[in-house]
Amino acid sequence: MAKKIGALVLVLLVLGVIGFFWVKSARGFSAREQPGRMETAVARNARLMAMPPEAKTMKNPVALTPELMEEARHHFADHCAVCHANDGSGNTEMGRNLYPKAPDMREQLTQSLSDGELYFIIHNGIRLSGMPAWGPSSGPDPDSWALVHFIRRLPHLSPDELTDMAKFNPQSPMELNEQKEEEDFLNAKPEKK
Repeated sequence: MAKKIGALVLVLLVLGVIGFFWVKSARGFSAREQPGRMETAVARNARLMAMPPEAKTMKNPVALTPELMEEARHHFADHCAVCHANDGSGNTEMGRNLYPKAPDMREQLTQSLSDGELYFIIHNGIRLSGMPAWGPSSGPDPDSWALVHFIRRLPHLSPDELTDMAKFNPQSPMELNEQKEEEDFLNAKPEKK
C-alpha cells in the first residue's frame, strides 16, 4: 500500500512539474491574467491552511462603538483603500493590478470568514499575494480588530460614510502641490491698478 501511495505522489509531482513548465512556456506567468479555477482553489486552500486552527474561533475582543467605527473607517481609508477602495470593492488601480487581484470584501467569500480569520489576514498578511502583515510582531493589535468590525460594515456603507472616507485617502506629493497651487490661485488678492 505504501508503495502505491509513493508511486501516486511521484506521478502527481511529475505531472505538476510538467504542467508548470507547459504553462510557463505557453503563456508565462503574467499578473494581467485572471487565475483559473484550479489556481484560485489552490490559493484559497493555501490561505486557509496557513492559518492556525484557533483563528476560526477567535472572538473580537474590541468593543464596537460609534467612535471605534469612525476611527476604523478613517484608518481603512488612509491605509487600506489604496488597494481595496473605500467601499471594499478592490476596484482601484493598485487592487486591479495585484495578482491575485484585491478581493471584493463586500462579497460572501470575505464576509463568511470568521472574525479571527479576518484578524489573522490583516495582522499577519498573506504570502504570495499583495497583502502585507500590518499588525505589530508582538503584543495586542486593537487596530486590526477594529478593522474587522469595519470590514463587516462594508456591504452597508452609506454615501455619507464614503464621502467622509475620501478626506482620509492619501495624496501624492503631486496632488498636494496641485491642491496648494489651486488654493493659492483662489486666495490670491487682485492686483491694484
